[in-house]
Amino acid sequence: MRAAGRGLANPAVIGYTTPMIRVCAFTALIALLLGALVSCGSAESTGKSTTGSGAKTETGDTGMNTSTNREFATFGLGCFWCSEVIFQRLDGVQSVVSGYEGGKTDSPTYKEVCSGESGHAEVVRIEYDPARIGFSDLLDVFWKIHDPTQLNRQGADVGTQYRSVVFYHSEEQKAAAEAARKAQDASGNFKKPIVTEISPSTKFYPAEDYHQDYYDNNPRQPYCVFNIAPKLKKMGMSTDPEK
Repeated sequence: MRAAGRGLANPAVIGYTTPMIRVCAFTALIALLLGALVSCGSAESTGKSTTGSGAKTETGDTGMNTSTNREFATFGLGCFWCSEVIFQRLDGVQSVVSGYEGGKTDSPTYKEVCSGESGHAEVVRIEYDPARIGFSDLLDVFWKIHDPTQLNRQGADVGTQYRSVVFYHSEEQKAAAEAARKAQDASGNFKKPIVTEISPSTKFYPAEDYHQDYYDNNPRQPYCVFNIAPKLKKMGMSTDPEK
């Protein structure tokens, strides 16, 4: 078998010329580079459709606290595939749900949100234990893993659904978010003014099932390889799927 493999490496054996091999290699490289430019709205999970049934409203859809050992934070920071996995891996975070918030229609589908017509933002709703991780800690991660100076976009993902937004669940969260935004603006970390919206939490709709745990279920999908894995590395996290 090894001898056969070596024979195939000889262009004359299989009828390919050296220039043809170079063209094939160049084409493969271009395909890989284009993978980095795939937008969240155009990439799909294998065998899944973006035209599935509408998202269901989560119980307690405004995310108000119902016990003393859990609180909620809701952030929009571009494609929810990119941020979900990072918040999931933080100590003290109990669950993360990708979904839609801040729009004008009920039970929006992914296709409707991607069109921009529903007015929703792609968000992650984070349930966390405040005794183990604070809202300010979550905000620190929020600023690190997206560009809050980009209006209605994140990289190749363009549209109001990708806006930078904090949906606060209490007056304390509102004050903390506003103070953090002001501090980040003055920090010099960003070359342009921050455009992050800070708004009260409204009705939250969990996204379709195939969006949940997206990176862990699709680690080799080009969007995951070129857009999400680098964010994990930046945060010092493993790129290995946890499923």
